[in-house]
Amino acid sequence: MMENIPPAKTGPTGKARETLATLLLFLLLLVHPVLAEEIGDEPRKIATAQEAVRFAQRNNPDTAITRQRIIAARAAVREANASFYPQLDLSAGYSRTNTPLYSFGNILNQAAFDQSIDFNDPGVTDNLNMAATLSYRLYNGGRDQAGLDFATAMETATRHELDIVRSQLGFEVVKTYYTIVQAGENLEARESALKAITASLQVARARYEAGDLLKADLLNLEVHRSEAEENFIQARHALDLTNRALRNLLGLEKGDISIDPGCTDEQSLPPDLTFDRRPELKVMDAAISAAEAGLRQARAGYYPTAEAFAGYQFDQGYELDGSGDSWLAGAKLNFNLYGGQRTSAQVARATAQLAERKEERRKMLLALGLEVEQASLALQQAEQRLRVTAKMVEQAEESAHLSRERFKEGIILSSELIDVENRLTEAMVRGTLARAARRIAVANLRKAAGLMQFELPEGDGEPLAEIQH
Repeated sequence: MMENIPPAKTGPTGKARETLATLLLFLLLLVHPVLAEEIGDEPRKIATAQEAVRFAQRNNPDTAITRQRIIAARAAVREANASFYPQLDLSAGYSRTNTPLYSFGNILNQAAFDQSIDFNDPGVTDNLNMAATLSYRLYNGGRDQAGLDFATAMETATRHELDIVRSQLGFEVVKTYYTIVQAGENLEARESALKAITASLQVARARYEAGDLLKADLLNLEVHRSEAEENFIQARHALDLTNRALRNLLGLEKGDISIDPGCTDEQSLPPDLTFDRRPELKVMDAAISAAEAGLRQARAGYYPTAEAFAGYQFDQGYELDGSGDSWLAGAKLNFNLYGGQRTSAQVARATAQLAERKEERRKMLLALGLEVEQASLALQQAEQRLRVTAKMVEQAEESAHLSRERFKEGIILSSELIDVENRLTEAMVRGTLARAARRIAVANLRKAAGLMQFELPEGDGEPLAEIQH
């Protein structure tokens, strides 16, 4: 749009046109926010890990997929519940025939019979038939109730699967968020090391020019500065990759993410280290309930079925100009005496599936117990590591400060200074890793204990309107 406006002229006319162009562009950006994003995308601000978790649970594709599964499971419950209601069918049709059997039937249904009609050749007849049929299943060995129980159990399992997705997603977001914080601190450490060695290199060049330093020592420092610059580039690349991973978890297709490392939240530890709250166990319990319902469905094949029915029909003929109506009502009992052992095979399969689910639950209990122990030990290790690295950084900073002063005075060699700078950088990197590892270990322990990250309010991050009954 700016291209259609002539260049601003000198003088009042040019200034007026320039002002008008600015106003038009401002109004255009207000009306078309998409264009504004294309002209200048601002980074999306995610201040804390808690905000990142809440945003991801609302926007990540995995949660949206699981919500659709919940909707489908609830529809399956309604479908199974339909078996307890009577079925009403309406039908209508028109036919024309000269087949003696059907033609004679049309004559009787239309109340148009007389003695002149030949039974063997009643002629051509037509019939407009309209019928209504009502049926109701009285008993089928509990198959319908078992089918409803099966669908309900699967719907329960699907709802708990959403809890699994939210739990795993929350942990991955927290882990990635603190990895970004760690990567940013690592980048700062690498940048600090680069600045320190650059400053020492300037001192070394001054000493070399003054004839107070060997050229080999100067080259040593220049090589070390190149290594520090390479480490800085790699750290910046790692930060960019981690930001890209967080963007994927948040369900964002494009745009940058801006976080505030100073606003990182500290999560509380679980009140106990049991895993009874784990949604995986609830899913498995629901799967066992569904398998039990499946077994009852299979056993229903040993029982008879009974149903009641009633119907009404109206017949209208135009060839003979007759009409008539009729009704039919009754009950039906059916019992399968022999079906090639199909029912016994179905029962055997359902029994095996139930036993398999129970063994899977026992296996899951063992795995979850191990997961809690591993998460607890990882937290203890991270806390010990954090204390040790804090002392390392403090000692390395003091040593580096003294070594830089001594190098200026020419007391130590460049190789000794490089060693000291390397130890400081390594200690700072270890410190950032330890801080991130401790926060990630707390998040992992919460997940292992069946707690959501940051104790988000019930239903937070979930558009409940989409999955209501």
